Amino acid sequence: MLQKSDQKRIFLSAPHMSGNEMNYIHDAFETNWIAPLGPNVDAFEKEIAHYVGVSEAVAVSSGTAAIHLALSLLDVKKGDKVFCSTLTFVASANPILYQGAEPVFIDSEPETWNMSPQALEKALKEACMNGNLPKAVIVVNLYGQSAKMDEIVTICNQYNVPIIEDAAESLGSTYKGKASGSFGKFGIFSFNGNKIITTSSGGMLVSNDVEALKKARFLATQAKDHALHYQHSTIGFNYRMSNILAGIGRAQLEVLDERVQARRLLFDRYKQELCSIPGLHFMPQLQHTISNRWLTALTIDEGVIGTSVPSILKALSEEKIEARPVWKPLHMQPLFEGVNYYSHCENMSVSENLFSTGLCLPSGSNMTEEDQMRVIKCVKELLKMRVSL
Repeated sequence: MLQKSDQKRIFLSAPHMSGNEMNYIHDAFETNWIAPLGPNVDAFEKEIAHYVGVSEAVAVSSGTAAIHLALSLLDVKKGDKVFCSTLTFVASANPILYQGAEPVFIDSEPETWNMSPQALEKALKEACMNGNLPKAVIVVNLYGQSAKMDEIVTICNQYNVPIIEDAAESLGSTYKGKASGSFGKFGIFSFNGNKIITTSSGGMLVSNDVEALKKARFLATQAKDHALHYQHSTIGFNYRMSNILAGIGRAQLEVLDERVQARRLLFDRYKQELCSIPGLHFMPQLQHTISNRWLTALTIDEGVIGTSVPSILKALSEEKIEARPVWKPLHMQPLFEGVNYYSHCENMSVSENLFSTGLCLPSGSNMTEEDQMRVIKCVKELLKMRVSL
């Protein structure tokens, strides 16, 4: 039997290459398209737009850059407000600060762990009464699960507030047959190294507003005016994706559906093996949706199980297994101290509860069944031992 020191480390969500990436990279080298932009970028944009079912896409350096561009296109500026899901990574909200605007955080709801339509409606109603509606609402699809988009779209349309759909974690997911990321004025994807497909780093801005995306390309390439010399009349950004990374993305996109299937299989196996443990509950999947199950997320009832999330994470780490807590809500972050926050209902903060009870298990699509069973065995031994005490 292997000693701990000999065991390989199991990562939370490692990159999973298809093997075809080098062909696109080779083409880029052969044609000397090394700098940003090029044939791979053009093709990757068209292929993503087709996959998601939108008019156009703009390949950029990160998902964060895509959100920043979306806010710029919506003319978000100093003094404006932007509503944002609170249960998410800080990258969802940092671009609000880039623009000098003020975030307002919206709680989650239990069925999707995503933005609560109930809390959103309350926040928008109060903002309307005060004559200070937000310039945008950033809705995050957490861990691959779509938010309740029908309700959220209806509420935002009522107040004529555009939606930025942060689908950084949910490429390949669907809501009532429609692709995640295609519901808002703008959709956002991330191709960071831990995402379901990766370009090492990178992101995509998608929309049906072709003119807006034309402006996004202009802003993302340093806002160079049409002139023989270098002339600039507005602030621009160095946000475009390189032709090499876009080539990686093209090869990754070819196997996206396989990656979704693999992660969903991992989730199903975790659930089958662990659901009988009292006090353990898996992240639900909303009816009429398909989650890509980017990460397998679950909650534990400490009163039943007899141990805490940090203790479980520590125990797994000692076995060379990388697991993570659920995102810490942004309204609890020191960076956003004092920012307004709307909870799901009075005296109930769903996001805070999920943070204190939730964790994510290793979910990489290149995990072997043997590796996953090793994780499952560790969890079973730890939790069943605690429950029996």
